[in-house]
Amino acid sequence: MFKDKPTDMPRKDWIWKKFISNGNFENQGALPPQIADSWLRCSQMELNPDDGRAQNILEHTAVRMLLEKNQEIINIAKPFMANIYEFFRNSGFIVVLADANGYVMECFGDREALTSARKLHFVRGASWQECDVGTNAISVGLVTGKPVQVSGAEHFCLRHHWWTCSAAPIFGVDGEIIAFLDLSGPAQAAYSHTLGMVAAAANAISTQIGIQQKNYELLLMNKHLSSIFNTISDGVILFDRFGRVKEYNLIAQKLLGKNGEKLTGTQVQTLFRNNDQLIQKMLNGKETYADIEFQTDGRIGPKRCAVSGEIIFDKQGGINGGVIILRPVEKVHNPVNRLSGHHTAFTFNDILGTSASLLGTVQQASMAAATSSNVILHGESGTGKEMFAQAIHNKSARRSGPFIALNCGAIPRELVGSELFGYEDGAFTGARRGGKPGNFELASGGTLFLDEIGDMPLEQQVALLRVLQDKRVTRIGGNKVIPVDVRIICATNKDLNKLVANGTFRQDLYYRLNVFKIEIPPLRNRREDIELLFCHFISQIGCEQERKFIINANVLECINRYTWPGNVRELHNVAERACHMAEDNTISLLCLPSELQCSKDRYEYRATGNREIKQRLLEEELEKIRTLLEQEGGNISRVASELGIARSTLYRKMRKYSIC
Repeated sequence: MFKDKPTDMPRKDWIWKKFISNGNFENQGALPPQIADSWLRCSQMELNPDDGRAQNILEHTAVRMLLEKNQEIINIAKPFMANIYEFFRNSGFIVVLADANGYVMECFGDREALTSARKLHFVRGASWQECDVGTNAISVGLVTGKPVQVSGAEHFCLRHHWWTCSAAPIFGVDGEIIAFLDLSGPAQAAYSHTLGMVAAAANAISTQIGIQQKNYELLLMNKHLSSIFNTISDGVILFDRFGRVKEYNLIAQKLLGKNGEKLTGTQVQTLFRNNDQLIQKMLNGKETYADIEFQTDGRIGPKRCAVSGEIIFDKQGGINGGVIILRPVEKVHNPVNRLSGHHTAFTFNDILGTSASLLGTVQQASMAAATSSNVILHGESGTGKEMFAQAIHNKSARRSGPFIALNCGAIPRELVGSELFGYEDGAFTGARRGGKPGNFELASGGTLFLDEIGDMPLEQQVALLRVLQDKRVTRIGGNKVIPVDVRIICATNKDLNKLVANGTFRQDLYYRLNVFKIEIPPLRNRREDIELLFCHFISQIGCEQERKFIINANVLECINRYTWPGNVRELHNVAERACHMAEDNTISLLCLPSELQCSKDRYEYRATGNREIKQRLLEEELEKIRTLLEQEGGNISRVASELGIARSTLYRKMRKYSIC
């Protein structure tokens, strides 16, 4: 087909003609490997080497969709393409942007160059893939994912031999190729530095895409922060390094009773009377602070807030401004109450028993729960007075509020006042910095449970009566009047009428508290509940320990005869001890405390000592094993299962009793 190689014929032209003629390479090493590989693929696809015009061109609608999909990339790439075009203006070059599949999206170039390109169908929407137009810089780049230059006879199609093209991939933020930048022009104007220029521009476009994505993420984050800033239930004030207010949200504006014009640019320390020195220390970078109480002049009257402040430092460590958070005190107290354990766990469903006396008490307490009246729970120690108090709270309209419990008998008399009413900063030696809210403030909107009310010092009874009457409290060492909305539930094991007669409990306070007086019966007066409670406690402890206990009948007989001076609390402790003492998960008399085992007046089984009790239990166990072995025909596994013990334990007991 072709004559022998003339001496003046370019080497790659000759290699290309030989390859097209017989499909073999003449000195393949003279070609870049990616070019040789591309020729082979084109030959296998039986592409026409004499053509080279793009046949795969998208329709108008598809082109529009292509451009819309890649509009962001096109907008970023255009300035870079224009810069490259200016450098090559009037030199016959065109600058092309193709998508990740090789479809042309944008072209810059001289009129003559663009006209020449159109003859090859090198236009928007045209596919410049290898399967469509053979070897070219874009198609090779699609395969290798790297910058590449294809010049003259390196192209597979003859029509492209008049061109040189340099293409480089453009990468998205995820590292994937999203487009190609191509510079094409006359083959005789091919220079090695052209590819470097295209690669640098493609890299700059990739960087710009990354920057734009970061800017978008920052914008999105700013919108999120702005939404939080404007919708957060706390007041927020941002100030600059000079202490001037720069930003604030609507809540801060309302809490401070200022309009926007009066707040912007204000020196932040002037907003907080009596705390200006603390603000100034913060501005000097000496300290931050948290939850300092402050009374604002809000639009709806005075408002107590917990103020927190923190300085923002720049990278050199200098003060660059700061932030102040204003939180209404009631919003601080409620979550603190929940997190610090001031919540209820019991309802009336948790109070177990079927006795008439207990059911009557539960019915009376349920009726009290439907009201907001004060309640006195009277009963012996261990009868479950706090459980009843929590159940009343949980069934009341205040169940979503806090439940604060204070044992008046467990606190030193000089501290009862500070616990109930709180104190201001510096009220007394040892007072916590910033002061402390009392239980009345913490319980506002909920229930205050005063256990052992009969032990409250007389001088504090006067203050308690005043708070109940006025529904306002003043902290120790302070002069601010704080409104409170609290329901009182009291508990005592003492006869308050006798205390009133003796002069150790104020009569007027007693009548203020004694709206609902509920008597909780002792355990000895509801004997039908003893076995029920004991079995419940045993089952509950068994679940916690992942064990299943067997209770001997004489144990139930024993606990039913006992008087239980410690009531339900004592019964629970005995059940817990029995579970820990149980051998082979069997609760026997030996698992009970001695006071339950050895009282001659209480039990029908008169035992002269632990030794005799133990001997009788051993005899009973021996007889039971023999009986079961007879019934099960000597099947050890079945006998062990009936006894609730392991086979090894049964073998040990059989050796102990000499049972063959």
